[in-house]
Amino acid sequence: MTTRRLPRLFADTRPLRSQHFRRLWVANIITVVGAQLTVVAVPAQIYADTNSSAYVGLAGVFGLVPLIVFGLYGGALADVFDRRTLLIITTVGLIATSGLFWLQAAAGSTNVWLLLSLFSVQQAFFAVNQPTRSAVLPKIVEPHLLPAANSLNSTVMMAGGIAGPLLAGVLIPVIGFEWLYLIDTFTLFATLGAVIRLPRLPVLEAAAGVPGLKAVVEGFAYLRTQPVLLMSFVVDLIAMVFGMPRALFPEIAHVDFGGPENGGIVFALLFAAIPAGAVIGGVFSGWVSHVERQGRAVIVSIVVWGLAMTVFGLAVALADHWRTPMLVVALAMLVVGGAADMASAAFRTSMLQAAADDAMRGRLQGVFIVVVAGGPRIADTLHGATAAATGAAAASAGGGVLVVVGVVLVSLLVPSFVRYRISVRPPGSTAGGR
Repeated sequence: MTTRRLPRLFADTRPLRSQHFRRLWVANIITVVGAQLTVVAVPAQIYADTNSSAYVGLAGVFGLVPLIVFGLYGGALADVFDRRTLLIITTVGLIATSGLFWLQAAAGSTNVWLLLSLFSVQQAFFAVNQPTRSAVLPKIVEPHLLPAANSLNSTVMMAGGIAGPLLAGVLIPVIGFEWLYLIDTFTLFATLGAVIRLPRLPVLEAAAGVPGLKAVVEGFAYLRTQPVLLMSFVVDLIAMVFGMPRALFPEIAHVDFGGPENGGIVFALLFAAIPAGAVIGGVFSGWVSHVERQGRAVIVSIVVWGLAMTVFGLAVALADHWRTPMLVVALAMLVVGGAADMASAAFRTSMLQAAADDAMRGRLQGVFIVVVAGGPRIADTLHGATAAATGAAAASAGGGVLVVVGVVLVSLLVPSFVRYRISVRPPGSTAGGR
């Protein structure tokens, strides 16, 4: 391979030329590790207190309700108020809730309902923060660089998703849950510092006053006129609701692969494998800036995800006979799935950011965060309940099959989504490439 071709292979770093994007991105490197410690600690603490995957799955319900309510309303807020101000308020809220996670663990609480309630409050702040943050991106990054910027963001988040679970799996038995929550609390200050240094970010043609239900309804009415964007939400729901088996990881690690009941290396590897795949995909994501047929790329990525989850479930089913080889296969399939999901997310996010009007961007990002974060939480509940009846292996493999069937049906029913394409040339350019 020649040197001239290397930029198409490795990640496109041109978005880092924006000082505001660069500050947020660097801060995320610090913050995301702490955030992932909490992501792992919450289900681990629930399972340790209850020994039940059904309770772990119940966290999906407690996370989903505030995600829906505050994700949609938070998007409406982001279309009216200065987005920098909203980011400051919600980041402070996330710091406070992480501190409360630490307090309940340090006090030795085993009240699962208290833990679930704190999780709901945290998700409410997250649900306002994320659509606001995504709506800011087109203001600080050039439009033709949005796929690259989203890939860079996904890579950092998923890198934290590797380090966080690995650290959590090792540290939980040694130092307990409270220290993981405390680390998360302090790392969030890095993001707060970067957000404070953003310029004012008022919304173009923003409506006056505090938005109400009407503003949320207007966002859905606008989305209904955009079939490609609507289908980008539908295919992600199919992928996540049916194909995300993370609620089963504590049970699979302990029952199928013989790990300890509380944490352990297998537990950590299962949680880290999907983010590891996303990081690998992100490092070699230079190609995403050159893909014009983004709709087709999304469909292919999600089919790969579904097939990977199917094989993962089959590997778990065979673990009783070949434990170590099947663990390797299971982890490999999660890695493949993570790389495919990274590509799908980069394209879907870029579609939404580039196609939406600025006055609607916050509301559509609100819908986006409900879908992206809410889908896996529905999956937590669905997989937890299904595994209780059929076993973890059947729930995982069956979900992967449903993903492939569902996304193929969507591609046949809505061919305009598959045909969606963009120009990958910078403004004023007359030739392709960088």
